[in-house]
Amino acid sequence: MPLEPYLRGTTWWAKGRIQFNGRDITDYIRESTGASTEDGARQWIAERQAREERRTVLGHEEAQEREFTFNDAVVLYAATEQMARYLIPIVERIGALPIKKITPKMIRELGRDLYPDNAVDTWRRWVIAPARAVINNASELGHCPPIRIPGYDKQERVKQDRARGKVSRKPKVPGDWDWILAFRAKASKRHAALALFMFTTGARIGQAVAMHPDNLHLDEGKAVIPGAKGHDDRTVQLMPELVEELRALRPKVPRGWDARYRRNLRVFGFADKDGPRSGWRTACKRAGIPYLPPHSAGRHGFGQEMRVRQGVDSKSVESVGGWSAKGGMVDKIYTHAEDSDAKILEALRTGFVQAENKISAKAAKMLEKDDE
Repeated sequence: MPLEPYLRGTTWWAKGRIQFNGRDITDYIRESTGASTEDGARQWIAERQAREERRTVLGHEEAQEREFTFNDAVVLYAATEQMARYLIPIVERIGALPIKKITPKMIRELGRDLYPDNAVDTWRRWVIAPARAVINNASELGHCPPIRIPGYDKQERVKQDRARGKVSRKPKVPGDWDWILAFRAKASKRHAALALFMFTTGARIGQAVAMHPDNLHLDEGKAVIPGAKGHDDRTVQLMPELVEELRALRPKVPRGWDARYRRNLRVFGFADKDGPRSGWRTACKRAGIPYLPPHSAGRHGFGQEMRVRQGVDSKSVESVGGWSAKGGMVDKIYTHAEDSDAKILEALRTGFVQAENKISAKAAKMLEKDDE
């Protein structure tokens, strides 16, 4: 089958083999073209066809002589749909450049050029990370040297925040039991169960909505949370109240999915992490509570509740919440100061009273000696 485009989500991919003079000259290809239109995908296919035909006609020796470009590296990279969207504007700027001419500084400055109104964290996610992944993947395949691209420091972040008139890295407000209970009182059954599940297990929104009924072992009071970000699946013990709630919640095939297949069932009935968004906002509004996104209310709320409010040891929190112990991620990212002024004033008052008591006791002893 010759190489043909097909739509996958919002991005066009290509599948098939490249043929020349009636025979296949490549293995089976299934790759993202990075294009958002069919015309763009067909252009990608035409360029790939031309490159492969040239390699076939002129031989490997000529291919080695030609400089390896960023476009060549992108072809070798199996990009996700999201990564493909990030790569499109990068390819438009530096796609034709030989890899050896691409410097870390060039990639860092590309973030500002492409997204002048965004924060440096966005530049890192949308530019540095994709470009680095593409080049280093090609390096592992033996086509070019690896590249190391440092992120942006605090001074660069502050400077960009001032230029765009917005503050990045605003402290997240974690959920607490008062917020969770108020939310659940006005939310749909699925949103209510989802909020309680995330807050009591530390699951990410993407992990929670991906759960199939086979992930639940309710007779044992347990659930298997799908792995994410390099971590394996993990099994967690559920609160009895949550077990009964999940037992009563009927699994559902998300809207638009083929309901004939059991594999399409989802515990909470949402297709992806954006599925609960509208109902989540509505529940917050009806409850008269501040809007907290699922990640803040759930995963951040779990970390804060366990470590700061309840004082659970970090090893236990990391184990249940699926955090790596390396670097102290829980305490660095997922815990936050609460009632800081009141706590400091109370500590100061305690220290002051203790010091006064010591001085009074010392003075009393001196008076006793004088009386003797």
